[in-house]
Formats: sequence, structure tokens, C-alpha cells
Amino acid sequence: MAAGDAAERSSTPRRRLFGTDGVRGLANADLGVMISASHNPMPDNGIKLFAAGGHKLPDALEDEIEAHVRQAAGPPPAGVAARPTGRGIGRVRDVPDAVERYTDHLATATPTPLAGLHVVVDCAHGAASAAAPRAYAAAGARVTALHAEPDGWNINEDVGSTHMDALARAVVAEGADLGIAHDGDADRCLAVDAAGEVVDGDQILAVLALDLLARGELADATLVVTVMRNLGLHLAMADAGVALRTTAVGDRYVLEELRSGGFSLGGEQSGHVVLPAHATTGDGLLTALRLMACVAESGRPLADLAAVMTRLPQVLVNVPVADKAAVGSSAEVADAVAAAEAELGGQGRVLLRPSGTEQLVRVMVEAPTQRVAGEVADRLAGLVSTVR
Repeated sequence: MAAGDAAERSSTPRRRLFGTDGVRGLANADLGVMISASHNPMPDNGIKLFAAGGHKLPDALEDEIEAHVRQAAGPPPAGVAARPTGRGIGRVRDVPDAVERYTDHLATATPTPLAGLHVVVDCAHGAASAAAPRAYAAAGARVTALHAEPDGWNINEDVGSTHMDALARAVVAEGADLGIAHDGDADRCLAVDAAGEVVDGDQILAVLALDLLARGELADATLVVTVMRNLGLHLAMADAGVALRTTAVGDRYVLEELRSGGFSLGGEQSGHVVLPAHATTGDGLLTALRLMACVAESGRPLADLAAVMTRLPQVLVNVPVADKAAVGSSAEVADAVAAAEAELGGQGRVLLRPSGTEQLVRVMVEAPTQRVAGEVADRLAGLVSTVR
């Protein structure tokens, strides 16, 4: 597959699922499929499925599909129709104007022209490579593109939203107003200000929340976040009169809360941001355009806008354990966490979270200083590691 084809095909499922009139016959697709390693290198590629309407599948349905896939080598189970053959299998066809359709949609979601802004965008050699420079230029920005040459092997390889040093250097060297970093499948957006300082997902959420609040578009004055959000975001939103609804880690849980409550903005510290008025899942290009529109409309640099929240020092320690469940049920661990939270008072917090895939417990501590956060995290990690 050619590099341009790879970028277009990566963008196609996302564009098909918007359900806009311009899709011309694709809006009512029964299923969307994306081959994606998210923010990881190519060997971690997997399959991401979207239901009709563009929403991610529930966990239980994904588990059921996986069970059927595992059985695919043998005959169909009793009561299951035979797998299709021949013409019944269907065909794959390209959508040559997919990127154009997608960027046309993004243009309708950008409230302010970006004329005068110079942005450097790191495309991670992934799905953003064709679409992001085009979309940002169409919105009026001057664009410098980095890592926009996908070859099917180099996606996320020391580039993109998990490796932002090169982007920071380029923003400073170019004298750009800001930088945008995407991951391989372009559902993440992180940013860099003009001085090369990283603006993370929590800060982006704070900027967008205040913008929507000022426009009267932040439903119930509520922002949906995960338990991993920085305490600084909580404090900033409390000052602004914005309530937080908190979910488990994972953009699918943010989406579920957005849908069930009818809210208009949610996301994660990692840069997954969801704007349900414009998309059914995280879209890094949409996030970037909305963020840059805030800069353009306010006339203020990104650093000033991001300063609405102060990131509290945060330490995360991954602790190998013999039994995650034993840690979760340990009274000694619970008492230690309670004591640490009392010690931090309202200026910090503690979160223990088992890994979903490994025998690890993640110990996260926020505190007024890096030293205090590190000391508390190390103390708790030492205790967690002894639980049997």
C-alpha cells in the first residue's frame, strides 16, 4: 500500500461515520473498521470497530465478537449461520475523495478562521499525514508538517504525541505560534506553546470548556473526565463554576457518560477529546482546530490560555504484584491510602488502579510539590509490592 493510500484509508472509516449529507451514500454504514495501533508502533496493530452511527462497541459485544473470531478456524457453532463464501463475502472499494470529505466536515466545525497563526503539526507518520496539514491550511493557518511520510512501518516510531521533543524544538526554531501532536490513528491531540512547553489533554479540556461555557454551549456547565485527570483541572473548573463528571480510564467510558448525560465535552489527559456536537468519538484534528480557534479568536498565545489551570506535580509508579485483587481488598493498603490523602489534605490526591492487562498496580499521587508526590508514591508503592 502506498503512503498516501495508507493515510487516506486510515481516515476513511472516521469520515464515513460522521453521518453528514456530504458522505453520499456512506452515512448509513452498518459497521466501521479501523486497523490501528493507536499511539504504539506498527507491530501492535489491532482492529478497532465502530457500530452503526459511529459509536464504539460495548465491552460485552467486543468480547462476543472476539469469541467468534477465535472459533473461526473450525466449523460454525450450532445455531450460527455458515460463514459467507464467494459473492456473499462482499468487496472492498476505495473512496478516493475521503480526505476531502473529511476536511470539508472539519471546516464546518471550526468557529473562527486561523489566519495569522503558524502551526507546526507532528503527524506521527499516520492517519493525520494527508488530512491535518490540509485541514489546518484550509482553515487559514500557515502549516509546517513534521513526520508526514507514512510507509506502513514507521507509524508512531519515536514521533507523535508520545514523543514530543522534536515538535517542541521545531516550534521554537520556526518561531511558530504553537505545535500540534497527533498519534498514529489521529484521535489524540496534544499541543506545544510558542516556548516549546507541552500543553496536555487536561489543559486543552480546560481551554475548550471555558470557550464552550462562554458561548453557552457547555451542557449543564459540565465537563466529563477520567479518574486520571490532574487535580489542577478540578480546581480550575471549580473556580469557573464547571462541574466534573468522572469516569473510569478509557475514552469509551467518557463517551458513555457523554451520551447518557447529554453533555457536550469530555476527554482524557492523554489528548483524547470528544465533542459530541461534531463527532461520535475522539478526533484529534477536530480538537486541534477548536483549540487553535480559541487562540485566534482571543488573540492570546496558547500559553496564556493554558495557564487557566496549574498542573499539580503528578507521580505515577507501576508496581508489579502477585495478585491485583489482593491489593484491592487489602485493609492495610486502604488505611495507608486514607492516611496519605489526609496528609495531602485538599492539595493532592492518591489513586491506585490495577492494570487491565498485566499483574501491575498503578500508584498515582498528586501533591503541591514533586518531592512530596514522589515520597508519598514511593511509600505506597513499597507497601503495595508486599501484598500477597
